[in-house]
Amino acid sequence: MRIGLLETGEPPGDLLETFGGYGAMFEALLGPAYVYRAYDVQRGVLPEHPGENDAYVVTGSAAGVYDALPWIEPLKAFLRQAKGETPLVGVCFGHQIMAEAFGGKVVKSDKGWGVGLHAYEVSEPAPWMDGAAAVAVPASHQDQVIEPPPGARVLAGSAFTPYGILAYDDAKAISMQFHPEFDPAYAKALIEARRGTRFSEAQADAAIATLDQANDRARMAEWINRFLASA
Repeated sequence: MRIGLLETGEPPGDLLETFGGYGAMFEALLGPAYVYRAYDVQRGVLPEHPGENDAYVVTGSAAGVYDALPWIEPLKAFLRQAKGETPLVGVCFGHQIMAEAFGGKVVKSDKGWGVGLHAYEVSEPAPWMDGAAAVAVPASHQDQVIEPPPGARVLAGSAFTPYGILAYDDAKAISMQFHPEFDPAYAKALIEARRGTRFSEAQADAAIATLDQANDRARMAEWINRFLASA
């Protein structure tokens, strides 16, 4: 299976050299069973047509879906073109841009930043899940989906992030607000890079402490792989 990695962002500063890009993180998460091709969406690079790959992963980004950036609308158009034809997996910004492209609404949440290890309760299991009642996965976001698109089903969420995992019955697509591709070491380094700017000292300390707890990144990799196998 050929997976197109739609890279909509990259780690800030020297974290890119230390940890690699977001596409590489997904390659490590999902494993060697696929042929990967990365697209630098921020620089206007998109597949010529959805059939160029067998599935797509839309990565996270520091951008907001509402930002007036020249690559946002072309990405939305590509996702609408791929909808129902080519399986899609969206993560964080990818989750949000898919929701916007398909008719939902995303805003900068007045709840503030969700950062560190977050838990999400499974409310409606899908066939590619494994019966877990909840998952705990690193998160890093301020924007949130506040209105899911028509036809989207909410599979998991939390009080802070009600629309944590969405599935689209009409689109061969799933998306999630959290970051299964974030190794805890990278999640901690990202928080440190933003300490005192996006996060207060207390917020940074509290978030970093949570990342020493057990997480469900491996389970999420299995879920995504099962979804791709069944889509």
